[in-house]
Amino acid sequence: MVDSQYYLPNDIGISALDCRVAFRLLSPKEQMYAHYLSRASWYGGLIVLIQTSPESANIYVLLQKIFRLQAPQQLEAAATAAGLSAEEYQAFLVYAAGLYANMGNYKSFGDTKFIPNLPKVKYPTYYVPCVALGTWRHCGAAISYNLTLGLGISAYFSGNCCLEDAEFAQKFLDSKNLSAYNTRLFKTEIDGKRCYEVRLASGKSEVCCGKHEFEDSVFSVKRGDYAFLMEKVCQNLEKAKDYAANENQKRMLEEYIRSFTCGSVEAHKEGSRYWIKDKGPIVESYIGFIESYRDPFGSRGEFEGFVAVVNKAMSARFAQLVSSAEVLLPELPWPPAFEKDIFLKPDFTSLDVLTFAGSGIPAGINIPNYDDIRQTEGFKNVSLGNVLAVAYATQKDKLTFLEENDKDLYIKWKGPSFEVQVGLHELLGHGSGKLFVQDDKGKYNFDQTAVRNPETGELISSWYKGSETWDSKFSTIASSYEECRAECVGLYLCLNKQVLSIFGHEGEDAEEVVYVNWLNMVRAGLLGLEFYTPESKSWRQAHMQARFVILRVLLEAGEGLVGLRECTGADGRPDAVITLDRSKIYTVGKSAIQRFLCKLQVHKSTADVEGGRALYEGYSAVTTDGTHNFLRLRETVLLRKEARKMFVQANTYIKGDAVELVEYEGSAAGLIQSFVERFPDDAEEVEAQLLEMTSMDSSCWC
Repeated sequence: MVDSQYYLPNDIGISALDCRVAFRLLSPKEQMYAHYLSRASWYGGLIVLIQTSPESANIYVLLQKIFRLQAPQQLEAAATAAGLSAEEYQAFLVYAAGLYANMGNYKSFGDTKFIPNLPKVKYPTYYVPCVALGTWRHCGAAISYNLTLGLGISAYFSGNCCLEDAEFAQKFLDSKNLSAYNTRLFKTEIDGKRCYEVRLASGKSEVCCGKHEFEDSVFSVKRGDYAFLMEKVCQNLEKAKDYAANENQKRMLEEYIRSFTCGSVEAHKEGSRYWIKDKGPIVESYIGFIESYRDPFGSRGEFEGFVAVVNKAMSARFAQLVSSAEVLLPELPWPPAFEKDIFLKPDFTSLDVLTFAGSGIPAGINIPNYDDIRQTEGFKNVSLGNVLAVAYATQKDKLTFLEENDKDLYIKWKGPSFEVQVGLHELLGHGSGKLFVQDDKGKYNFDQTAVRNPETGELISSWYKGSETWDSKFSTIASSYEECRAECVGLYLCLNKQVLSIFGHEGEDAEEVVYVNWLNMVRAGLLGLEFYTPESKSWRQAHMQARFVILRVLLEAGEGLVGLRECTGADGRPDAVITLDRSKIYTVGKSAIQRFLCKLQVHKSTADVEGGRALYEGYSAVTTDGTHNFLRLRETVLLRKEARKMFVQANTYIKGDAVELVEYEGSAAGLIQSFVERFPDDAEEVEAQLLEMTSMDSSCWC
């Protein structure tokens, strides 16, 4: 087998998310509520196939047809007869599992394509059931080209759109007070005039909301993108309403239904307001077009829906952190004027995931992402406990780039330290900091005659105006910049003994947590080089770019705080070792993060795109000069990289008056089977609609 960043290895980690105990503790009514929310999420999750790439939905349908007719174990005999070895057949199963786990044929974490680790002559053509061959002809050729997502490939835009089109469309959307979150953009040219179609995701189909002349171009705004799937989402949310625990949940679902029916982001924002008010639910959920990481321009949201059950013991710790927030926020290294006027105490719960539909599962979430709501009405934080329990387990023999005497310590304390980092990152990272705004009526949310830039001492001279948002202003760097700011908050505040005590860490143990948290961050910065593309000088993953930036900041701090050296490994191949001087974390390290974090916040608060971009892109540069040859180190990282784990999730079914939970083994075959059984009543209709939606636009990427 060929070792490549474009293959998923046969030994990739695949773990089942255990939610059995949490689900069984729910009342029958709560189980019904969770079931219908899960159904809505799974139908909506299929939208990601269409958002990701033109061929993703076709490949998904092909795999569904194959495995619905023959389970993985049965298909193995046909594959063996066709000449595949056991290793090659496992490679095919891993590819299929990867397609399901990422909801597309690009890695959700890194945006590189993965292709079957098979010779082309052994692709499925020779052993799939005849009924699937027609689908194969539509997607087979696309499986192994266009290896990195971006404009021209990502299906958020037609293939003829470039960065200039994305920027121009954003100007139009801003002029109409329209959010890009639930849109896609398609460009044509008629009689020499640029014509753009802005499609809104909605159950109402083929409805034109208006045609607008804008700077010598024409924009048409139409409803009906993903109409079949959006309607399925709404049908299940309607059923979930019957089992809602309170009025806030009912109103929340009503607004989501209105949003997904009509394509209204404002209705989704209203639903999010009710969601924030729904404090401490037993069954927690959120659904919609949420994260903008994968939009090449950084403004459009990928569909996501999750359903989870509260872990009361761990949630108690997070509640204590929330109670301490007003004491901890003044510790952050920016002036009081740059912090929110009032800290709106959010829910912060630890959840066991029942369903997470989308392209991947994070460790924690801070939502909603709407700046106007977050700034003045609040937000919620969640930590996904059963994900943390399996996602970050590390085997010593696979642990790279650390000294031997750090490895045992790292394995022992990585879980507890990451729990602290996630808590601080989500609550006080994403939950902190003020945006200075002048609204449409000219009203300021700050005193423009008094607020000064702490870096220059001068009155601030820039701010957000009208409908401008963080995402629309900082666009391509917004996601990574914000993740970097939140990571820095976590590093900075984990030095606080009160924080460590909240999580149950005192004395020497607390110091080990701090050390491993910082060590994990600088190691992650090195690992982040996997997600840099030298040819385009671009980063493919927001979090890993953020961690590389932090590594650069801490290396720049000097005084021996962080060491990074290249060497030859025991196997004779290039290797590297990263070290951290724990005696300098509270001095050199804290001071470096303090200065950098203040700069990040000032640029963000004041909408200083030029200054923020210069700062962030400067530290993001992967250079060959200076003390470290980062391009050469990237080759070493690729040589020794470990594939990101995949998760197998349960299904729920109505049996009489009860809900049945069906779990699957943590393997490629188990992950495949979970998807084969995910749509028991209408699988063929769903697949036909997916094919129709993709074929309708197939010419847009030719």
